[in-house]
Amino acid sequence: MTDMRRGRREDVRFTSGRGRYSDDVKVEGALHVAFARAPQASGAISGLDLSAAREVQGVVAVLSAADLAQDGVAPFSVPAKLKGVEADGSGERLWTQTPRPFLVSDRVRHAAEPVAMVLAETAHAAADGAEAVVFDVDESPAVLTLDDARAQGAPLLWDDHPGNIAFRWAKGDWEAAGEALAASAHVTRLRSHVSRVAAATMEPRACVAAPGSDGRLTLWASIQNAPSMRGALAAILGRPAEDFRVVAPDVGGSFGMKSGPLREEVLCAWAALRLGRPVRWTATRSEALLTDEPGRDMLAEAELGLDAEGNFTALRARLTPNVGAYVSGRSLVAIGNFGGVSGTYRFPVTAGQVVGVFTNATPAAPYRGAGRPEATYLTEMAIDQAARELGLDPVALRRRNLVPPEAMPWDTGFIFTYDSGDFPAVMDQAATLADLAGFPARRAQSEARGLLRGLGVANCIEVAGGPFGIVSPDHSEATVGSDGRIRLAVGVMSAGQGLQTAMTGLAAAQLGVAEDLIDYVQADTDALEVGKGMGGSAAMTTGAPAVREAVAKVIERAKELAGDAMEVAVADLEYAHGEVRIVGADRAMSLAEIARSAEARDIALSARGSFKPTDCTYPNGCHVCEVEIDPQTGACAIVAYAGVEDIGQVIFHQMAEGQVQGGVVQGLGQVLFEQVVADPDGQVLSASFMDYAMPRAADLPAIDCAFAQGSPTAINPLGAKGVGEAGSVGALSAGMSAVRDALACAGVREFDMPATPVRVWSALQAARSG
Repeated sequence: MTDMRRGRREDVRFTSGRGRYSDDVKVEGALHVAFARAPQASGAISGLDLSAAREVQGVVAVLSAADLAQDGVAPFSVPAKLKGVEADGSGERLWTQTPRPFLVSDRVRHAAEPVAMVLAETAHAAADGAEAVVFDVDESPAVLTLDDARAQGAPLLWDDHPGNIAFRWAKGDWEAAGEALAASAHVTRLRSHVSRVAAATMEPRACVAAPGSDGRLTLWASIQNAPSMRGALAAILGRPAEDFRVVAPDVGGSFGMKSGPLREEVLCAWAALRLGRPVRWTATRSEALLTDEPGRDMLAEAELGLDAEGNFTALRARLTPNVGAYVSGRSLVAIGNFGGVSGTYRFPVTAGQVVGVFTNATPAAPYRGAGRPEATYLTEMAIDQAARELGLDPVALRRRNLVPPEAMPWDTGFIFTYDSGDFPAVMDQAATLADLAGFPARRAQSEARGLLRGLGVANCIEVAGGPFGIVSPDHSEATVGSDGRIRLAVGVMSAGQGLQTAMTGLAAAQLGVAEDLIDYVQADTDALEVGKGMGGSAAMTTGAPAVREAVAKVIERAKELAGDAMEVAVADLEYAHGEVRIVGADRAMSLAEIARSAEARDIALSARGSFKPTDCTYPNGCHVCEVEIDPQTGACAIVAYAGVEDIGQVIFHQMAEGQVQGGVVQGLGQVLFEQVVADPDGQVLSASFMDYAMPRAADLPAIDCAFAQGSPTAINPLGAKGVGEAGSVGALSAGMSAVRDALACAGVREFDMPATPVRVWSALQAARSG
């Protein structure tokens, strides 16, 4: 554990207004971009007329799907590779995809699809040009919800996908699990919806594309994986990867939504090449809320069996995600992290299904946790419901069924195999931190004030450093300059997590030099053309070991070069505190001196490191939430929150705590009021922060956070399990568990998020009326 009380290195830049985001990149003569978008959710385009738009003063070009076709740019799709079988057990390996046009020319499948791209000398002229684009949409019936899409005779989004089924996936023996359920003393059945939410990043999506005199294109973009975007541009635009440089400057939040490729960034790169001029685009907030790919939106169904003593006998779980209008690899979050339904519990038999469904909505994408929160939610809500049906203490029921530490490594018998962990100890630590013993007294005090108080407990687990079953390496490069400064280029990247401080801190400690001597470089394909980017809690599990190896190799390289310069065998040299010294002698060379000596021979003091884990890691935790509900108004308030996380070895305590707290806030925001809402015609009603509510400081209490000790992982040399998704995985379940517990006191049997006052009040009124 490292002391971080001095703060993060990058915070001075950010808090003093010196951050450099994509919109801050200034390129002389850049054209501004605006898009003409279809207001309807479903229909056929006709009568596209660009002539008036081209006459708007300041407009340089108006581009459509015909121009893309002329340049050979086809609709794109990231194939959805499904490692599983169809629900009927046929064993077929499924590859499914739907081509997504960059600019729509025939059929509109969701509101705000781009029809034309306007480029102008000013942003105002571009907006005016977009307003002048003329086209008709012959509207057709839209299916906007899962129930609409699956209804008998529902309109099809894709003719070759009957029933609007995008994909089917299954794991485990569904029939055997059914037999175990039939033999159980009690079976609980859950059906609950996890709402659709917006990523709502601090920084909207933005990009600047500039062609160079050498024919290469540089793209600055607010994305979370520069090497991946480079590869996508090369494939889509039909050019070698070497023709592109992709840079992600400071990125103000991503959460999976910016993992791309998305339409607008690719269109800007194409237009810059086509016109031979720089191009820039920054989404407005409303444009972002309309076009950014949202998260969650799944139906969670479970059947949980118990014997007469309260032991779990079987679990059948199904998630039905609303994938939106197009399916791609980004649509498979429920599958990739479905193993989380096993939780921290012993289930003798488990079977699961995922059925993706098309609707006339913006395609869904990973959002912090990416299927982990939904899998945990399904299981934890089923346990709560079973406890209420049987009159059992939900905390005791969970304890009874936890995997014991002596069983590690634990094969769930379903998907995941946990390498380490002490789940009972984590739960006990959380119970103490949250003072569970004092809850009855706190509930009585709330009742005396006419308020309903609810308690929610959730045991959560996630998979980190993946994707699961497809672990990949990360890379890093350390280079020492003649001035003694160390350039550290990393494959991992930060979108606000503080990785500059973390990675330079680790490198400085290993080198024995001051952190100020290290220059941090991320997300620039000219500096490092490979890397994992951001996502999957991989920074400490995969990125940090890659940094460690790069530094170790540069030290060894320094010893080799110093040995050549001093004419001494490497075995007679030792390294410490920024210099290589002859063992037992005063003679030494600093890193700067070694670098200068090497440069004289046209040699760089540089080394690359990489690390590929043998498996994913499994951070886990226990979160406890308390809410108070005013039955007169329906107002729901989070009044206490505590969480304990086992993230293995804690490297930077302050950052880890911040990651958990940030994730908790996002999870509770969804519990309380976040939701993407559309009208019956598909018009998004939550397209501004006047209508899309996010949690503010006054909405939440202090979040108590602690970390379990004693179960580091052996999967990476740091012993770290990862922490990026932890808070959101626990908070969604703990928060809704508390809300449902409070409402159950007033006779409300079923309730789905969000817990807005009108929805809570309506549920209470319905319960009172019988």
